[in-house]
Amino acid sequence: MSEALEAFSTVTCPKCAHAEKEEMPTDACQFYYNCKGCGELLRPLQGDCCVFCSYGDVKCPPIQEGNACC
Repeated sequence: MSEALEAFSTVTCPKCAHAEKEEMPTDACQFYYNCKGCGELLRPLQGDCCVFCSYGDVKCPPIQEGNACC
């Protein structure tokens, strides 16, 4: 039996360090995220599939399952 997937990840802005807990989509990748602290538009870092994999404390659901992301 597989472990339950984490549905939330805390995204931390690299510009202002604002952290916000966000629910991750299970049926799509999130490529853009507007920081709620400073308004910076975050995009995935090279080699990452989404903003949660780059800036979140929990990787996206497909990566948690051991699959390729979107």
